[in-house]
Amino acid sequence: MMASTSEPRQGVAQGTLYIVSAASGTGKTSLVRALAERQADTIISVSHTTRAQRTGEVEGEHYHFVDAAVFSGMLERAEFLESALVFGNRYGTSQAHVQKQLKRGVSVILEIDWQGARQVRKQMPCITIFVLPPSLETLRARLEGRGQDSSGVIDERMRGAADELSHYAEFDYLLVNDDFETACGELQSIMQATNLLATRQHPRHAALIASLLGASPE
Repeated sequence: MMASTSEPRQGVAQGTLYIVSAASGTGKTSLVRALAERQADTIISVSHTTRAQRTGEVEGEHYHFVDAAVFSGMLERAEFLESALVFGNRYGTSQAHVQKQLKRGVSVILEIDWQGARQVRKQMPCITIFVLPPSLETLRARLEGRGQDSSGVIDERMRGAADELSHYAEFDYLLVNDDFETACGELQSIMQATNLLATRQHPRHAALIASLLGASPE
């Protein structure tokens, strides 16, 4: 069970911030949710948005749905780690929430676009991952299969995909969501490798390292 305090837990390294980006319809949301279920001490940050709530979406689970005035107020108070305007709707990530979780040793996944990723990279360390669709035909089929948007909106999203995909080279990792389980396994491998970095392992094993070196743990 996670500690309720916002202070770092003893013997636990600060969490890692991950950014997962992709064109709409690539399947990043399904990948990220599956990954969070498999990866211990990892959560998905819930963004604020001015977008209308869709059928089946739950407040506080999928998004924090707010009106334009509330969003603008948060923006003016610099409460967002990043924010973006996407297809006429605003999205933003709470800076306080992300920082609190990282300090507790919990890793946080931001499911945001390249604009948001660029903003976050300027402010704090993070690992960025871009997900590609196997083809444009598959991307359109997935958008149509969701049954959420009109043909006009889908056409708009396909046009936006071209710009979104052009920013893949700004990210640390690149993977293709052709087979879901393969893509999810690749995402999990990135996180597992990060967790084994010496800078993260030292706080966990400080006592062991000290005993091996014949010194007192710091």
